[in-house]
Amino acid sequence: MAVVIDTPVADFEAQATSGQTFSLAALKGKQVVIYFYPKDSTPGCTTQGQGFRDQHEAFKAANTEVFGVSRDSLKSHENFKGKQAFPFELISDKDEAVCQLFDVIKLKKLYGKEYLGVDRSTFLIDKDGVLRQEWRGVKVPGHVEAVLAAAQALNKA
Repeated sequence: MAVVIDTPVADFEAQATSGQTFSLAALKGKQVVIYFYPKDSTPGCTTQGQGFRDQHEAFKAANTEVFGVSRDSLKSHENFKGKQAFPFELISDKDEAVCQLFDVIKLKKLYGKEYLGVDRSTFLIDKDGVLRQEWRGVKVPGHVEAVLAAAQALNKA
């Protein structure tokens, strides 16, 4: 079952960069931003990741951990993270289990061909593991700032 606003997100585990295993339950007491992006080292995904990188301290100050998710391999993620100096972990979702939980696999079109791909989406989960806000079909400009403002407001609530 896909996530729903104002309901708890089912705990899940997934492999992440730096040899870590991501576990939502382990982050109880912190707010969590999970952003889904189509592919490592592509222009929009790089710009989006850089936005989260550049605002990382502000997210930390708002008691919020940030994680990026795509279907790329851990090796690809490690390269992308290192090249862009991301201070947060990237989750590899090769089997699409996390993508399915958040319902971000959508039919897309590129050069007239249809394919199933990751819809750029971001989710804000509160310190009790409840989904409080979602952004789907994200356009990169201004997005990180909107997520940060929501995280800061939720942290003060």
